[in-house]
Amino acid sequence: MSHDALFAPLKVGALTLPNRILMAPLTRCRAEDDHIAGALMAEYYAQRASAGLVIAEATMAMANNSAFWREPGIYSQAQIEGWRRVTDAVHDKGGLIALQIWHGGRACHPLLNDGAIPVAPSAIAIANGAVNTPQGAQPYVTPRKLRDDEIPGIVKGFEAAARNAKAAGFDMVELHGANGYLLDEFLRDGANKRSGPYGGPIENRARLIFEALEAVIAVWGADRVGLRISPLNSYNGMSDGDPVGLTAWLAKELDKFGLAYLHVMRGDFYGKQKGDVMTPAREAFKGVLIGNMGYRADEADAAIRDGKVDAVAFGAAFLANPDFPARIKAGAPLNAPKAATFYTPGAEGYTDYPAMGG
Repeated sequence: MSHDALFAPLKVGALTLPNRILMAPLTRCRAEDDHIAGALMAEYYAQRASAGLVIAEATMAMANNSAFWREPGIYSQAQIEGWRRVTDAVHDKGGLIALQIWHGGRACHPLLNDGAIPVAPSAIAIANGAVNTPQGAQPYVTPRKLRDDEIPGIVKGFEAAARNAKAAGFDMVELHGANGYLLDEFLRDGANKRSGPYGGPIENRARLIFEALEAVIAVWGADRVGLRISPLNSYNGMSDGDPVGLTAWLAKELDKFGLAYLHVMRGDFYGKQKGDVMTPAREAFKGVLIGNMGYRADEADAAIRDGKVDAVAFGAAFLANPDFPARIKAGAPLNAPKAATFYTPGAEGYTDYPAMGG
């Protein structure tokens, strides 16, 4: 199969992508001390620069919201300079790269944040799972409910992160509104039980995402800003009473922003919540729609040809295959991802996956 649709150029906001095989953001916990992107991260992303667009991993927009111990940040000058090494390396290979800016919300832990209690829309802890810390795996703690008067500071944090991402040489930015982190926690009713201007009906629960988008757009312009959402994903204890309805409403409202793209995770890691969120997203959002989660090359190509999506972001396949587009084109077998090294330090399971013939 030729996969011609996957290899067609695509205009995404201000950019023209050489293909529609995108690299999804993948937290890999390889940052150096003080959440600085180092040489190993530059090598990793440069290896994968043949993606139509590399979407770099969840990156702390502001201090004291670490949820992964070794994830990168974009709030200090040293972090800006570290990411500049990464963007230079990707650009030197002819690639394009976006930064996903993020607040961990209730998924953060005091041991990773100088004792700071995590914040969230409501004081509801993630019930299952654990956080990796210097003292080993720890259960999630009950977050502190953000006051309404604190929320403008969160928005300012995203604005500053957007400005720093520009200084670091990124081509665009993606707001992380998925997977049970702060923006998603406000959006979905399973985590947001507050009243007032940021709680209750969907138009209030979406307010923080919209305010953050407006702040980031003021820095970049709408044609260099994307948003990722995961209406069905139960990761980090998330749920919503009407994920399909939420998607339809949100996509219609987002269409008014003129975003570069909307990036939709179509499923649930744990299979608890089911439904078709891609169809309502496609019907309501007239801009570039990116699908993600579980696509194989043949399905992705067909979805693009049928107009269901405009591009597909691949995660683990891109992690394990630095030359993933070339392998698709050649019909070559794929390296299998090594789950045991997804979050471990060092080159193993990170930069040591071989290219074809390697």
